[in-house]
Amino acid sequence: MVSKEQIVRWLENTATVLNANKEYLTELDSAIGDADHGINMDRGFKKVMEKLPTVADKDIGNILKTIGMTLISSVGGASGPLYGTFFMRSGMTVIAKEELTNDDLYKLLLAGVEGILQRGRAQLGDKTMYDAWAPALDAMRAGFDNGDDTITVLRATVAAAETGMKDTIPLQAKKGRASYLGERSIGHQDPGATSTYLILNTLLETLEE
Repeated sequence: MVSKEQIVRWLENTATVLNANKEYLTELDSAIGDADHGINMDRGFKKVMEKLPTVADKDIGNILKTIGMTLISSVGGASGPLYGTFFMRSGMTVIAKEELTNDDLYKLLLAGVEGILQRGRAQLGDKTMYDAWAPALDAMRAGFDNGDDTITVLRATVAAAETGMKDTIPLQAKKGRASYLGERSIGHQDPGATSTYLILNTLLETLEE
């Protein structure tokens, strides 16, 4: 089971990790985007940290929905609406829950990623965050179907996300600002796939504490 306290800690730890990687994410984005992904993610999660104490006593679903709304209202660029939608959709699947089963955890992430797809309309291979999310979800589903424990499954999930992230390097971007560069987008790692990996890896590290 994943407790509400662990979810809150994951969000807090994510804010710390995104702050520490702000310049790295912005550097990745400067090559193929607006050079603001790290700055935007850091700003958004600083707002999340301001909001979190006001909802920490609510259920997991309501906490995640509030985080989503906070990101949508405070983050510029594409990442705010995408990650905001991710957390809002995730929260809607676990309303009233105080702890999460493995199945809840998978459904939460799946619903969030479906929200990203509806909003961003990306496909696998378009050089977006979905290139990290898709293999991560596949690995999680396979692990839980196999009866593996939560930590084992999350390790495989994070490894799959990392591979997906690195696999964006040789791709030509088909979405967003990066797509304007055409072939010049080849050879650069997608910043959204990178922040996806960081967020999932922080979930793993939080549950391993």
